[in-house]
Amino acid sequence: MQKLYIHPLPVRLWHWTNAFGFVLLIATGLQIRYLDLVQVLSFRTAVVAHNWIGFVLIANFFVWLGFYLFTDKIKVYHPELSPRKYFQASFRQMQFYGYGIFRGEPNPHHPSAYRKFNALQSMMYQIIMMLLVPIMFFTGLLMWDVTRFSSMVELFGGVRVVDTVHVLLFIVFSGFIIVHVYLASLGHTPTAHFKAMITGYEELEDEPKTGAGS
Repeated sequence: MQKLYIHPLPVRLWHWTNAFGFVLLIATGLQIRYLDLVQVLSFRTAVVAHNWIGFVLIANFFVWLGFYLFTDKIKVYHPELSPRKYFQASFRQMQFYGYGIFRGEPNPHHPSAYRKFNALQSMMYQIIMMLLVPIMFFTGLLMWDVTRFSSMVELFGGVRVVDTVHVLLFIVFSGFIIVHVYLASLGHTPTAHFKAMITGYEELEDEPKTGAGS
């Protein structure tokens, strides 16, 4: 079993801060939205906690963005520019997730320090980190102080529109966390990828050896 250093310390710190922060945002958001059903905290406490956690995650996002923009690790997010290669790699990955993994087939993606995402992950993370996360933070910021940002809120269609977008993204990210945890358990052991995000080292499965006559 080989080990490859894939996750630098800043990425690991950002990841766990983001993970715990989003779980807390979801929990406090549920408390705020469904006060009659969820009453772990007072409404006021839930709102204050939700706002402060949001600000922490906004700052954390810019730490992530700065790290990738000012280091060569930005290559991790470089897309495959050949549509044919990208769709072929995506199709192989879907086949693996759909049935190959249940038949014991090897993962078609072989991670490296600058290619740690497979084709599906690469596209998904670009959409999430460069589009959905900023929209989530932006709509949350507008609703944090509707009076102060009233002109901008009206520009985007009013409070109801901004709130609806925020809630829809809340649903998207709730689903993403569940899927993310499931996919993270699909390493050579159920905890391999989780350990890698703690130590920084991914354990790579050895390639099956073929006989001399094969």
